[in-house]
Amino acid sequence: MLSLRPAGAPRPVPVVAAAHGEQPLVEVTALGHGRFPGSYRRTDSVIGAALRYASHETTVDGLWHRLRVVQADPSRGVRATSVFEAHESAPAVRAWTEIEVAGDLVIDAVTSVATGSFLADSGAGSVDDLLLARADNDWLAESRWRVDPLRDAGLADVGREAHNHQAPRTRIALGNRGSWSSGEQVPTGALAARDSSYALAWQIEHNGPWTAEVGETRRGAYLALTGPTDHEHQWSVRLTGGATFRTVPVSLAVAAGGVEDALRALTLQRRAIRLPRPADAALPVVFNDYMNTLMGDPTTEKLLPLIDAAAAAGADYFCVDAGWYADGHWWDEVGEWLPSAERFPGGLAEVTGRIRERGMVPGLWLEPEVIGVRSPLAETLPDEAFFQRSGVRIAEHGRHLLDLRHPAARAHLDAVVDRLVGEYGAGFIKMDCNTMTGPGSDLGSLAPGHGLLEHARALLDWIDGVQARHPDLIIEACASGAMRMDYAMLSRLHMQSTSDQQDPVRYATIAAAAPAAILPEQAGNWAYPQAGMSGEARTLALVNGVLGRMYLSGYLNRMAPDEVAAVGEAVAAHRVVTGDIRERLPIWPLGLPVWDADWTALGLRSGDHAYVSVWRLGGAGSAQLSLPWAAGRTLEIAPFFPASAGNWEWSWDATAGILTVTAPTAEPSARVLSIRAA
Repeated sequence: MLSLRPAGAPRPVPVVAAAHGEQPLVEVTALGHGRFPGSYRRTDSVIGAALRYASHETTVDGLWHRLRVVQADPSRGVRATSVFEAHESAPAVRAWTEIEVAGDLVIDAVTSVATGSFLADSGAGSVDDLLLARADNDWLAESRWRVDPLRDAGLADVGREAHNHQAPRTRIALGNRGSWSSGEQVPTGALAARDSSYALAWQIEHNGPWTAEVGETRRGAYLALTGPTDHEHQWSVRLTGGATFRTVPVSLAVAAGGVEDALRALTLQRRAIRLPRPADAALPVVFNDYMNTLMGDPTTEKLLPLIDAAAAAGADYFCVDAGWYADGHWWDEVGEWLPSAERFPGGLAEVTGRIRERGMVPGLWLEPEVIGVRSPLAETLPDEAFFQRSGVRIAEHGRHLLDLRHPAARAHLDAVVDRLVGEYGAGFIKMDCNTMTGPGSDLGSLAPGHGLLEHARALLDWIDGVQARHPDLIIEACASGAMRMDYAMLSRLHMQSTSDQQDPVRYATIAAAAPAAILPEQAGNWAYPQAGMSGEARTLALVNGVLGRMYLSGYLNRMAPDEVAAVGEAVAAHRVVTGDIRERLPIWPLGLPVWDADWTALGLRSGDHAYVSVWRLGGAGSAQLSLPWAAGRTLEIAPFFPASAGNWEWSWDATAGILTVTAPTAEPSARVLSIRAA
């Protein structure tokens, strides 16, 4: 791949094929056919170096343009087809690799795409001139972004002049293991020139393990994106007699700008690859009884006043979260998903009926992929319906793991969802995943990682089947917060819980960073105001949910009238935002949010207008927001939520494009501003 840049953008330097000859488009390793030289890297594969162009084909299907490039290594009987799809709405491509083997090979790694083209397209003179953006992820601490020069990020300058200019063997490896696709790092990143002349962002669209690797060749840097591999994830697959393996898809987006510009281009790509359904259209406000509220202990007595209060606040859906299916301790007994008679003496239908009476749609929490070790289903479902290693059923965190390749596992889950929709009118499922699988399942003599890959694909197929049967059902993606935040799932599902973080102040950074990894219209940011909070604390908790998909919680039934009114105002403001949120792109006037920063900001911009949330979490009383799109113009700035500025002040320097915002107190606080360039 010689060039990957926005259409119409000039080439900053001549593109010379020889300058890129060291990085094949596809890297493949197989048992008996590894790398030269040997290293930890996914590149330098002998098969990748041997592949040669055979043919290509271009097709157009509506707004989608497709390119298939076929390469072959006849000596090993390998054909590699690189597939690129580009939608006219986004400066991006979706790519994957199809490997066909005529003989008999055990493939242990294959890239979805590999490229060094961004070095020439950026005009960067060397690796020294490139930046890397990536985000660490963890329970309660999601989307912790960092932007560093490649040298500082790990590509050390080894003094190649003293070693005949040989390529270093170091790499920066990002990735995740097991079934949590974002359990350790977000499957999204970007490379950019220091001078912001060019940037490339990527995402790996797989609900399982992956690796993104950046390394150095003799002439520059490369990027290699893969799904599971043998070295990292115990993955391999035997291909014989013309069999084909398809890698996980990835997307690459480009921009003539910096990291944030490339992430905005990736936002357009996410919208292009989504599979819209009728249930997506309304973008309803969901109240959930869990966070800082019932915390997995719902009962009819506790729920009825919450239902009334949520309806009064303006919620559209009411989700009964964890615990509805068990009398007491339930963690290792889950799996049947039958309502608790003790919690609901009048039946769960009494609760769901009340939700509908109050004009809302009922929802239920579900963790479909697990069976508790003490559940009756652990004995009645066949062993083959569960993840296994060496003939032993895997148990993690008190649960066995269903393998959705098996028809009994799928039939069980189909029956559960159909019953919840049919008997209780569930229109919303909070689909959680709190148990990580480990490397996978070796059932059927497969490598564990390939068993996991097949299960992950079967899970997507199951979701597609559920949505085909129940097109009005909204499904939220959740995995201990945002431990499975990927566009294999989110291309299908409707919203994503962005964290389990219960401290509204710490949540602010998570909410501000979320649109770097997911669409703002899918970012389920919890807003959980509580009775007795100070005005500023309550406002901050609500601001967290305004620019995204507000996920409302908290004991609204215990609030005084003025507190209830504040919640209602936030919901109303959020509805205004969602009116055109799918036409807006994220901006970060203080840069990508930094964990534990004193100030953070997120904006959603369309043309000359932006909603901008600003959080003051500590430190100095003022912050300077960069708004380059409005530089040289007059700004109309008004408080959006709350409608009163509350002694917050701001001043605009049109020449510098800087908006200075001042908060009146040291207490953490936040505001949403409406900003229009005249």
